[in-house]
Amino acid sequence: MSKPPKHHHHHHPPPRHHRPPPLATIFILFLLIILFIIYFSLFKPKDPQISVTAIQLPTFSLSSNTTTAVSFTFSLYAAVRNPNRGQFSHFDSSLQLLYAGNQIGFMFIPAGEIAAGRTKYMAATFSVQAFPISNSPATNFPMMVGPPGVNRVSPTMEIEARMEMVGRVRVLWFFNHNVKDVADCRVAVAINDGSVLGFHC
Repeated sequence: MSKPPKHHHHHHPPPRHHRPPPLATIFILFLLIILFIIYFSLFKPKDPQISVTAIQLPTFSLSSNTTTAVSFTFSLYAAVRNPNRGQFSHFDSSLQLLYAGNQIGFMFIPAGEIAAGRTKYMAATFSVQAFPISNSPATNFPMMVGPPGVNRVSPTMEIEARMEMVGRVRVLWFFNHNVKDVADCRVAVAINDGSVLGFHC
């Protein structure tokens, strides 16, 4: 007699039910959200703030041979504030002086550090070699000279001072962010004696 055929029973795995995420995962997500809120509200990197307080020309020389040329010593005083909650380390910073779009002076600002929330006062002085100036005086900053009632305008020239602070801010002890600020100042100078009539940044 032939044996009856054997039936193979396939065992199907029980259906899987989606379990809700464990409390630990929910807590980690919640913690990450809180950290992001704290980071963007308190520790978000901000650029340094440059405030130019004074500009002076301690020495000034005017020569009028075939062309009118001037040479002088340029001094700039500024306050740089670090608004961050981390230390600001600055490097590759510079001070540039321009006349009619051409560079007439340049110096690097030494690297340094500014503590969180602190202000650092800086002074930069360098000599500018003689360069020709335009015969047409600038009229943006006229200076009234002479006795009252006599309207005479002293010849002036306009130069541009550009101070740039570049560096890094360390946030939460291990994150570094690049920040920078630039102060562009237009400076009016009396050609007859080199006095600074005013500046606007």
